[in-house]
Amino acid sequence: MRIRIPAGLAAGIVLALGATACSSSTSSGPTGTSTPASGGNAGKTLTVWYMDGDLSDAAVKAINDKFTALTGAQVKVQIQQWDGINTKVATALAQDNPPDVLEIGNTDVPLFAASGGLSDITSALPDLQAGGQHWLPGLEGPATVGGKSFGAPLFAGNRAVIYNKKIWAAAGITAPPTTFAQLTADLDAVKAKNTAPDFSAFYFPGKYWHGALQFVWDAGGQLAAQSGGKWTGTLESAEAQKGLTAWKDFVGKYSSAASRDVETTAPDFNTLFAQGKAGAILNSSINSILKVGPSLKDQIGTFPFPSATDGRTQPVFLGGSDLAIAAKSKNQSLALAYLKAATDPAVQASAIVGIDHWIPASTEVIDQTIGSLPATSQAFFTAAKTSVPTPAVAGWATVESDKSIDDFFADIATGRKSPAEAAKSLDAHLDQALNAPVS
Repeated sequence: MRIRIPAGLAAGIVLALGATACSSSTSSGPTGTSTPASGGNAGKTLTVWYMDGDLSDAAVKAINDKFTALTGAQVKVQIQQWDGINTKVATALAQDNPPDVLEIGNTDVPLFAASGGLSDITSALPDLQAGGQHWLPGLEGPATVGGKSFGAPLFAGNRAVIYNKKIWAAAGITAPPTTFAQLTADLDAVKAKNTAPDFSAFYFPGKYWHGALQFVWDAGGQLAAQSGGKWTGTLESAEAQKGLTAWKDFVGKYSSAASRDVETTAPDFNTLFAQGKAGAILNSSINSILKVGPSLKDQIGTFPFPSATDGRTQPVFLGGSDLAIAAKSKNQSLALAYLKAATDPAVQASAIVGIDHWIPASTEVIDQTIGSLPATSQAFFTAAKTSVPTPAVAGWATVESDKSIDDFFADIATGRKSPAEAAKSLDAHLDQALNAPVS
């Protein structure tokens, strides 16, 4: 399943702006094709599936207009609901007349690529990435299965540190930290100033793998590695263990004891922040906080989580969408042109960022647009430039859905298991889940 960034992210940036068991697919798909020139496609229509609530009508229109200008063809957009979407997509891809292009959650792409439902677009990447575009690894990586690409990035959301400037100022801190050492020093000051037992200098739920994994990646660790066609869990590696230990120490020192065996929603950490019970949290949006405490608007600051290596930020998990082509589409060349339109830097800048305020597909568009954003939005864009993909294999959906990775981090945070003990258990589960045949 796709772990979606909450729908409040884009809206949060608006507020910040001040309203401004099969083998991999062998389908050749668009291989060897080129973007069709405008003309000669009059009367042709491409069917595209978009997910409800992701892109605005205006952003979709901008992509469609670019596509029509490129090809002369029209677009039929069909909006899909999230409930039961994976089953619906699998069914559609198996039919002889599927939608031509589908928006698919980035971590779900391997599931459909493994069943042979998506076209291999590898040979088209030079054309799609024309102009030296470098797609974000957290979007491109999950769509790269067995060395072949099955999707083009559309947009992303991610996490940054959100902090209460008033609470931090009372502790003598007037500027956000840029190094991990500065962050911990600042949190020490916040903690010393706020001694209530239910206060967290940095509230960090134990069952929050999206955030906790940043520490693993920052230390050079990975969830799993592939060799010879087989996946192996790697959380027992020295690098991963270093990151897990650092995360446990951070949570143990700065987050309340009550946080260590709970998710972000029970209790809701946005509410805790709005109530002044947390000096900082790691989240994807300021909007959820402002819904609870709108008066906090001028008190909220953001910054990317600093890396243990000075001059860097922690790698982040990107939740977002890719566009993929159905292997059985009868309009492969036109579908490829649609991907080119959607990833065009000008469309990404004007529509994905300018209209919907999502993170764009490439670092170049981030660099192009970030200067127009206020600081609270810039932090998310800066953080997104350093991302790590989850394993590009169908079995990753099992790990997301069975909550084993959340339990893994909670076991470490609570002390039920040491990082080494917890890693041994989850590595065994990863070995099984990531190598399970796809039915």
